[in-house]
Amino acid sequence: ADKCAMAGRERVAQLLRQLERAACRCPAHSHSYYQASEHTSCGKTDYAFEMACSNIRYGEGVTKEIGMDLQNLGARNVCLMTDKNLSQLPPVKAVLDSLVKHGVQFRCYDKVRVEPTDTSFKEAIDFAKRGSFDAYVAVGGGSVIDTCKAANLYACHPEASFLDFVNIPIGKGKPVTATLKPLIAVPTTAGTGSETTGVAIFDFESLKAKTGIASRAIKPTLGMVDPLHTLHMPQRVAANSGFDVLCHALESYTALPYHMRSPCPPNPISRPAYQGSNPISDVWSRHALHIVAKYLKRAVRDPGDMEARSSMHLASVFAGIGFGNAGVHLCHGMSYPIAGHVKTFRAKDYNVDHPLVPHGLSVVLTSPAVFMFTGCMCPERHLEAAEILGADVRSAKREDAGVVLADTLRKLLFDLNVDDGLGAIGYTKDDIPALVRGTIPQERVTKLAPRPHTEEDLTGLFESAMKLF
Repeated sequence: ADKCAMAGRERVAQLLRQLERAACRCPAHSHSYYQASEHTSCGKTDYAFEMACSNIRYGEGVTKEIGMDLQNLGARNVCLMTDKNLSQLPPVKAVLDSLVKHGVQFRCYDKVRVEPTDTSFKEAIDFAKRGSFDAYVAVGGGSVIDTCKAANLYACHPEASFLDFVNIPIGKGKPVTATLKPLIAVPTTAGTGSETTGVAIFDFESLKAKTGIASRAIKPTLGMVDPLHTLHMPQRVAANSGFDVLCHALESYTALPYHMRSPCPPNPISRPAYQGSNPISDVWSRHALHIVAKYLKRAVRDPGDMEARSSMHLASVFAGIGFGNAGVHLCHGMSYPIAGHVKTFRAKDYNVDHPLVPHGLSVVLTSPAVFMFTGCMCPERHLEAAEILGADVRSAKREDAGVVLADTLRKLLFDLNVDDGLGAIGYTKDDIPALVRGTIPQERVTKLAPRPHTEEDLTGLFESAMKLF
């Protein structure tokens, strides 16, 4: 009997080996088992990456379902967050109509600040703590969605101090331990991708620099992407939101590969949300670039172009999935002090009562300088991105990759009437030391740049970004 059993086991093992040899070897279909050697999981750099993304629901008019979603969740006390401008517009009305129709009890917080600060985050957090909500709905752009993420996080950690979850080196960067309440994000701009990510960004006023909170635990439960809402974006809002999509895709595609990022986390809970470029994020980032190349100009120039605006809304989601796991690098790292040190500049089409450099604008103004600088590290990717964006790269040399992509970006920005560099939004060369100091704490993103950089390099990049054309 024992011999029969042994023979049976050997026959099964033989059949499995035959199946493995005959199996399709392409990555999509190969299921062969590989036992990683022990040394791969304890080196100085990481050996794995992880994909996390909110559930996404897309469709024209899909917002009408939100009341049913909250009913299905058993929500009895919902916090609806938006800003003063949006509170009077159709996207919020569509949400309110659905909540009322389905008998969902809610309270509205409409004091979200466009480009939020630590102060505005804390005010929203206080509202959330007092309300004892069991679900959250965020209707707006990245500012609203990020504020709602923070409110949900700290309401579920009532004993935490504000800096506990803020990124190192400004905060303590503690892991999130409690389970958060459901959060449904309804994005109204086609840019930030915040409906897909576990990141919330704000201005830390005392340092005049942006920082944030990054944890997979704070990503929305559901991103409800309704292209009807993008029809209400003014022209410059559409442009600046689109520039954010563009840079999310470019930076995540050219980021340091995940297996070159250090340190290797001792525990998976410590693996950062921004992990470096990886094969899955690459797919989303490249696809987002194709959509930007085809539709961004149309979406900016014709607010009624439903095909272009809805396509850019999807591109924002695609790029969000890409950068939400791969990360961004120098354009974003340098953008934070550009926005934080704003003097008197007020961007057109933004109805705010304070000086403002919109996030997408602060990011894209450095992009030609940044990709000129990084082009030598992964030239094939820089040339591929330039080709997707319309450049003829057939005779381009690898050593010219940075120049080719930088020139392609300058042409796009010129065609879309972008302000002519940092000088056009109020900065001078005298401001560069402060801008460099504001970039240094952004190590969470800048360390993902494919090319190592010094303070002198950053100084040169800001100098190059003073004038674009």
